[in-house]
This record gives sequence, structure tokens and C-alpha cells, in this order.
Amino acid sequence: MISLLSQFVPTVWAVAEGIPTTLAYSFIPLLVAFAAGTALALAKLAAPKPIRWFVNFYVSIFRGTPLVIQLMVIAYGLPVITGVKLSAFFAGILAFSLNSAAYVCEIIRAGIEGIDKGQCEAASALSIPYSQSMQDIILPQALKRVLPTLVSESINLVKESAIISMLPGTGFDITRQAQIISMQNYSFLEPMLAAAVCYYIITSCLNIAGSMLEDYLQKAQAHD
Repeated sequence: MISLLSQFVPTVWAVAEGIPTTLAYSFIPLLVAFAAGTALALAKLAAPKPIRWFVNFYVSIFRGTPLVIQLMVIAYGLPVITGVKLSAFFAGILAFSLNSAAYVCEIIRAGIEGIDKGQCEAASALSIPYSQSMQDIILPQALKRVLPTLVSESINLVKESAIISMLPGTGFDITRQAQIISMQNYSFLEPMLAAAVCYYIITSCLNIAGSMLEDYLQKAQAHD
């Protein structure tokens, strides 16, 4: 058992060199998706009908097709359509951001719709503008409610980022590192198990951070 661990641990360390690249492909899109998803959710609830139709179409496309197909279309199809050459890194960031924004949009929309409508009516009766009431009253409550779901989406994004290894020139993420070590050592099992360990550590940290933030918000609310 000890000898097996002594052989496995160096493999984990070698695969872990891809963690920074995996985090880049996960957290940059997550930040973009949170901002874009929030804007899309607000547009879906209150924008004119043509904009709502567009948002519904956008969400249905990115939630209804596989992420790997979206990645390939953006990486190889978009340059053909637009004539603009995209770097592999930017193509990956764009694909993950657009996909995650569709899910974040629906998460936040559900959170907003779960807030008692009487609060909006009270704000309107007090002549508080819709944008201000949404920013100061409704949206903060909605975000607290959907925080666990947003954490789940961030975890999904970390795991789905593994498909970036399918594109050349995207850097050495966890999965690519495991693939390289597999080819060098002619061994598939150990590098892939090492990759699984790395992904598990990242997602576990996200779970812990999400739980800590949720507890903090609940305590802050109780104190208020």
C-alpha cells in the first residue's frame, strides 16, 4: 500500500501542474457568466418582448445543445463566419462563458420570481424606481436564495472545463497534463485517477467556500 502511494503521489503532483490553467478556464467564465446571466435574467423579466424573445432563444440554444459542440462551433466555425481568428484560449473562455450565462440566467430568474411580489408592490407604492428596488431589495434576497445552486453551477463549470483538452493550443489543464503523462508512461489509469483527485480537491474547496458564505449570510441576516 505504501509503495503504491509513493508511486501515485508524484503523478498527482505532476497532474496538479495543470490546476492554474483549469482555474483560468473555470473562474474567468464564471465571473463573466454571473454578470451576463444576471443581466439576461433581468431582461427576461422586464425587458420589451423582442428582447425577451431573444433571451429565451439564447437560453434554449445554450441549454439545449452539448457544450462540446458549442466549443467546436465557436473555435472552428466562428472564425469562418466572422473572418476573425480566435486564439484557442479565448475560444474556450467564450464558449464556457456563453454556456454558463444561460444557466445562471435561469437560476437568478427563478430566485427573483421566488421573492414575494408584495415587496415590489410596496417599493412601487413608495415611489422607489424599479431599478433601485431590484438592486437594493429584490436581487440581494434572490442571490441569497440561489447561492447553493450558483455554487453547483461553478462546480459543474470546473468539471466541464476538462473538454478544453480537446482543442490544440489551449494550454496544459489538468486533463491535458494527465493525457501527456499517460502517453509518456504508457499508463492510463494512474494519471486519470490523479486528475480525478485534482478535480475533487477543487470542487470540495468550492463546496466548503459556498457553505461558509451561506452560513455567514444567514448569521448576518439573523443579526440584522
